[in-house]
This record gives sequence, structure tokens and C-alpha cells, in this order.
Amino acid sequence: MKKILVWDWPVRLGHWLMVGGFIVAWLTSDSETWRLVHVLSGALVVAVAAFRLLWGFIGSRYARFVDFVRGPRAVAGYLGSLLALQPAHHTGHNPAGGWAIVALLGLAILCGLSGWAIYNEVGGHLLEELHEGLAATMLTVVIVHVAGVVSGSLLHDENLVRAMFSGQKSGVPDDAIPSARPLAAVVLLAWVGAAGWWLAS
Repeated sequence: MKKILVWDWPVRLGHWLMVGGFIVAWLTSDSETWRLVHVLSGALVVAVAAFRLLWGFIGSRYARFVDFVRGPRAVAGYLGSLLALQPAHHTGHNPAGGWAIVALLGLAILCGLSGWAIYNEVGGHLLEELHEGLAATMLTVVIVHVAGVVSGSLLHDENLVRAMFSGQKSGVPDDAIPSARPLAAVVLLAWVGAAGWWLAS
């Protein structure tokens, strides 16, 4: 086992853009003064989530859903090993983390679409309640995800937060991805920029 390249640039960049966008959107959610900032940060999260959905099919090995989305039995088995303090090591996402990612992407898109409808004065109070409920659910999943990252880092003696910056995790050399896909990261930034420009114009 040695440090190998696991996370490509689109995965890493998209992850931290979503983190920043969600934090800003949450902090500005109750402010009329910062409403446009709230809308733009929400749009950022949706744009990244939409790109990540596509990247889940055409991205590098560990970015693809087929690599980390597993059935209930695999998730239960991993959670059981986690409770026993002996979780199996996964080069990419573990089964529980995989479903957290799917949930976060789905919630991000639904929350963003409902927010966009509210911004355009569609849906009324009921949609506002739904939007707030989706945001609260997303925050809950984020907290569970962070707890999983912390516990995984401690039990595997591997800094998973640092890995999402460097792209490197412990693994067998033959399992490394061949490229970090920097050009795709440029496409992601262009896509996010275009979405923000369209919304602000």
C-alpha cells in the first residue's frame, strides 16, 4: 500500500465548490439583503451537482457511480464493520459514503430547483417550506458525511480531508487512475461561470 492518485481534479474541485456554495447559501438564507448572494451560491451548488451527475458516468474510475454505489447489504456490512471499529478499506468511496454522495447530489438539485422557483415567485408558502426542509435534510446528510470522514480518517489512519485536496489515498499502485483530468476541471469552471453569468444577467 502506498499513496496513489484516486481523486481527479473535477471530483476535488467540485467537492470544495459545493462545500463553499452550501455554506454561503446556508449563512445567507434568512437575509433579504444578501438574497442575490444566496441565489448565486445555490446556483453554484446546483451547477456543480449537475456536472457531477454527468461525471458519475463519464469520469475517471473512482468518480463513476458504478464504482461506489452498492446495495443495502454492502452498506449494512460496511456500517457494521465501522461500529466494530474494523472498517474495510476502500480505495475509492466506501458503500455508505457512496450513498451519502448520491443523496447530497439529489438534495442539492431539488433544493436548488425549488429555490429557483421561489426566486421567480412560483409555488408560494408551501414551496418555501419544502425548500427549507430540503436544505435542513441536506445539512443533516452533510453532518453524517463529515462524521463518516472523521471516523474513517481515524480508523484507517489516513487523512481523508487532505486526500480531497491532494487527490491521493493509500492503495495498490496498479489501482491508481492514470490522469487527474485537468481539462475537465477547466470545463467545470467554465460551466459554473456560465451558469452564474446567466443567472446574474
